[in-house]
Amino acid sequence: MQIDYREVGLKCGIEIHQMLDTRTKLFCSCPTSLRKDEADFEFVRWLRPTRSEMGEMDPAALFEYKKGVHYRYEVFEKNVCLVEMDEEPPHELNKEALELTLMFALMVNANPVDEIHVMRKIVIDGSNTTGFQRTALIALGGAVNVGGKIVPIQTICLEEDAARKVESREKAREVVYRLDRLGIPLIEIATAPVIETPREAEKVAYRIGQLLRALGRVKRGLGTIRQDLNISIKNGAKIEIKGVQELELIPKIVEYEVLRQLNLLKIKDELRKRGIRPEDIKEEFIDVTNILRETKSRIAQKTLRRGGVALALKLPGFTGLVGKEIQPGRRLGTEFADRARYWAEVGGIFHSDELPGYGISKKEVDEIRSCLKCREIDAFVLVFESEEKARQALHAVVERAREALNGVPEETRGANPDGTTRFLRPRPGKARMYPETDIRPVRVTRELLEKLRENLPELPEQKLEKFIKKYKLSEELAKKIIDSIYVYTFENIVENIDINPTLVASTLTNTLVNLRREGIPISALTESIFHDLFQKIAKGEVAKEAIPDILSYIALHKVRSVEDAIGKLGLGKLDINELEKIVDEILKENIEYIREKGERAFGKIMGILMSKVRGRVDGSIAAQLLKKKLASFS
Repeated sequence: MQIDYREVGLKCGIEIHQMLDTRTKLFCSCPTSLRKDEADFEFVRWLRPTRSEMGEMDPAALFEYKKGVHYRYEVFEKNVCLVEMDEEPPHELNKEALELTLMFALMVNANPVDEIHVMRKIVIDGSNTTGFQRTALIALGGAVNVGGKIVPIQTICLEEDAARKVESREKAREVVYRLDRLGIPLIEIATAPVIETPREAEKVAYRIGQLLRALGRVKRGLGTIRQDLNISIKNGAKIEIKGVQELELIPKIVEYEVLRQLNLLKIKDELRKRGIRPEDIKEEFIDVTNILRETKSRIAQKTLRRGGVALALKLPGFTGLVGKEIQPGRRLGTEFADRARYWAEVGGIFHSDELPGYGISKKEVDEIRSCLKCREIDAFVLVFESEEKARQALHAVVERAREALNGVPEETRGANPDGTTRFLRPRPGKARMYPETDIRPVRVTRELLEKLRENLPELPEQKLEKFIKKYKLSEELAKKIIDSIYVYTFENIVENIDINPTLVASTLTNTLVNLRREGIPISALTESIFHDLFQKIAKGEVAKEAIPDILSYIALHKVRSVEDAIGKLGLGKLDINELEKIVDEILKENIEYIREKGERAFGKIMGILMSKVRGRVDGSIAAQLLKKKLASFS
């Protein structure tokens, strides 16, 4: 389906959350590293929503509370303190994180606030032990230039990251979180909703990401930068899509959300054409267990055997619409099922547009339709569960079906790996924010801003020009290293070691990409490893051909130094006499082939030679010696 995005009135804004690579967390002195080992101890909490200063309660917080879940927190003594455990008030705002956020604000010409006040944002999904997230407005306004279009920035905030979800134990109504990530500083940048196409959304996110990387002290890797999208179309609704981690997925998510809203609007029009009103959709849940007592549906039999029931709900006028695809692989019935799962934690629902099927026969479908007094245009939904859960699930379906009569309901959705989205929770309201009373306001002085302005980093386009002119990189390689996590590692190495910048840049981009594709854990390679490796190459202690082998060995075996890896791999530098002996041996072993082919034998013999000396001698030196030796056979 071709969509004219300007005609449908697409408006999209992006919120980018970037984890800062500061020495300590936002409100304590704990380090900002993440752990992979076993936790030192655990504790359990139950959270409940609070009212705002105006006595209002946020609907999203109330929604989470009603699920009746409790939370188990895993604690690491070196990465978590009493602040994260909510047993001690927060310390002062991290100065390093604040200065980085102010520097970004100055880079995009935003206006820093005169005084920073930390606020509490109610969040009771368990990701914060306190029941709220601390956030502070740092600057307003500013803009980024994307392909000649000025995209305004509305707000720049500094906030604490949430805990990491480890596991959801549905039967125990328990969610497990790790507290190592809780409190790591995040910078949040929110653009105005002026993005008009899916591709433009990707370009805006890419540009802001470039500027964030220019700061230098930002974390890289999966999960360290997250994009939320706010999307609406004409006659649709504002939808917030959370947790987009892959830049390349943004255009597809925007496209699929527009498609979803357009299809929901078509469903609304069809329901109205059929004369359906909200009051026609009644909360009348009919027990059809007897009809399905002998059904061949395995799901149904499993539930009924353990004492569950089969409840059915008539949906007047919904025939052919519940099964209508609104996103690739997702239907209106999928949206019903999302709500049912969230509110009642059921496995799913059946609907008449997909029946007979799943072991439910046509005869059983006809009997259910007769029991519900369905007309030809009426659909029905079927749930197999305990009676209490089944009623909760069908109540959620009733609410969502009534919303279908109005088109697109405002809600918060989560991004799926294929670009489609799923229901997460209702849209939060204004009642979720209130002041943090445990942290003093911070004055932003003119002197501080002038000091930061003098030390602003180079913009990506300035670096690109420098890398091409000063370091003689190709434009393609220069762009790769600028977009890389290792851009500052590259600059540090080429500024302090007399080595070919192209070799360094290619290693930090192409070589590492290839190693990652081979399953090598390149995250184990530190800046000091790269610095030491190129130092040895510059001194002639190891050949550049050994780079992939050395890095692979260090990453896989966690050796302490480049020197240890060279020793273990037997990659000590060959002197010219040793190299000559090896060449002579190879020539002697292949004398007949060389006499037959002459100088054309070079390719094969060079391959044999490099298989024996790769990493111990520069390839150009080996090739030069081999050519000289082969010439003597002519």
